[in-house]
Amino acid sequence: MIDQVLDTPLTRLTGVRHPVVQTGMGWVAGPRLVSATANAGGLGILASATMTLDRLAAAVEEVRSRTDAPFGVNLRADASDAGDRVDLLIRHGVRVASFALAPRPELIARLKDAGVVVIPSVGARRHAEKVAAWGADAVLVQGGEGGGHTGPVATTLLLPQIVDAVGIPVIAAGGFFDGRGLAAALAYGAAGVAMGTRFLLTSDSPVPDAVKRLYLAASETVVTRQVDGVPHRVLRTPLVDGLEGAGRLTGLARAVRNAARFRKLSGMSWPEMVRDGLAMKHGRDLTWSQVLMAANTPMLLRAAMVDGRPDLGVMASGQVVALLDDLPSCEELIDAVVTRAAGVLRDPPGLRPPSPGP
Repeated sequence: MIDQVLDTPLTRLTGVRHPVVQTGMGWVAGPRLVSATANAGGLGILASATMTLDRLAAAVEEVRSRTDAPFGVNLRADASDAGDRVDLLIRHGVRVASFALAPRPELIARLKDAGVVVIPSVGARRHAEKVAAWGADAVLVQGGEGGGHTGPVATTLLLPQIVDAVGIPVIAAGGFFDGRGLAAALAYGAAGVAMGTRFLLTSDSPVPDAVKRLYLAASETVVTRQVDGVPHRVLRTPLVDGLEGAGRLTGLARAVRNAARFRKLSGMSWPEMVRDGLAMKHGRDLTWSQVLMAANTPMLLRAAMVDGRPDLGVMASGQVVALLDDLPSCEELIDAVVTRAAGVLRDPPGLRPPSPGP
């Protein structure tokens, strides 16, 4: 564990030692990865969208048993039981609530009144301005390089826009994997960085080793709408190529089957799933076919990330995957990122005099 300290608004706000966030990746960011990140001084985010309420409570307790450090939980703001999940976080004293979509102002207020730090994720300036006006404590900004659901604007363009637009700490995501990126984000005015693919490819990640090897061998990602109807950055695989070539009716039929499987796995009733679909449609302005296709996401990700069957599932990935070739522990990763960032900020390589010639 390093003694190097990069004190930023993010570390002061959340109580973590280092301005590095591990994102809430479904089926990946469970108690093992989150506690390893927290123990290494970063902010681990537990992914809860695929958990029942009881399973979420058990997962929070498991993280608590593994670490005394602060951590967070990612929630779906449009879930029918979002209020119950917020109450759970408050009861258990979870430090951070992160959201993939903008939470309602009343949810933000309830969390803040209980001392929980609220950090929504956004992909556009107007969304950042909206949640800042509603009282969010910080905002996570993901550029188009990031894995999973993504937008068209690169981090280097989106980040400075939002830093200049809001008066709350900004966390940069999309395209980060080492200390140079952290130094660059801090130079832009961000309070830290968030990484998904880089934390997925650690020895503390629960993803099957065979699947990790496929990630390490990958050189290309693709943005597809055939997973759930909205842009989704994933590894390019034969399955994804097949999805791209499938007709609309084939995709919808697969979504119906996956909706039934997810209902059984999550313990949700059909009325609950319909209510969630209505909320999702309103929150993202989606068509009904896109709402139905959204059932594909958790099941296709689970096939690869839990069952170890990438031939039957998809693998969300940021573009940085092409640069990764190792599986450090979370402690090794965070130590290396912070140490290199501190060195770059102290002595920028680009300002050094040229080396003498031979």
